[in-house]
Amino acid sequence: MYKPTELHPVDPRLVTIQSDIREHFGWDSNEDITSAQELLQRVESYEIKSWERPQRAANVATAFRRLVLRETEVAILGAAVEPEEVEVALQRPSLLVAADGAAGVFSMLPASMAERAWSRLICVVSDADGGEGIYEAVERSKPIFLHAHGDNVGDWEKLLEHASDIATPPPLVLTHQTKSTIEGMSNPGGFTDGDRAACIVRSIGVPAESISMLGTRTDVVGHWSGITDENAKLEKLKWMSKVLEILEIRF
Repeated sequence: MYKPTELHPVDPRLVTIQSDIREHFGWDSNEDITSAQELLQRVESYEIKSWERPQRAANVATAFRRLVLRETEVAILGAAVEPEEVEVALQRPSLLVAADGAAGVFSMLPASMAERAWSRLICVVSDADGGEGIYEAVERSKPIFLHAHGDNVGDWEKLLEHASDIATPPPLVLTHQTKSTIEGMSNPGGFTDGDRAACIVRSIGVPAESISMLGTRTDVVGHWSGITDENAKLEKLKWMSKVLEILEIRF
């Protein structure tokens, strides 16, 4: 059976919209490319087996086995997710994918339920600025789909340093948001951690109708967003909704 080892966008518009977003905000694509290349070089400079390029490809295949072969529901946890939404998801045969720090919501659950949530968490999709939620996921050795963009070099450097120091560093998959082909990284499309998580899950092979978006809002900045400029974030969330529209995922 086919098992993906790279993440390809399910619709070319998922990559095209990244250029539209850069133009809207006045960002330089060269900064995205530089961050991506530096992230790749940094990860491969560590002597950590689970971070080697063949193993990163195998990590995608592992996500495929867990998310697709079981033909299960997938709940993507967004920055505005509430504990009650996670409780409902845990009552169903759902697997979980967290957008950056959204796994922090588990700390608001009763201890036994929190552990059940962590056991159902397949991966975290992160640009490394999600605070305690992403760091706990790292310490629990949960797979991290780590993203590079123009202004997050300091964030991913800090996260990698922390991850490299723990006994069992988390498995990694590396993503970028450029039109360039970068061997060892993928661009599945998307923009924010939440809609990029949806792009990744669709790329792996999960049908759109099997995906639910929990805590995905365009009218408020979620509690698990980390430190951010609220007005800029709300503007970014409007672009997130356009990405989810392309994916035909309702929220």
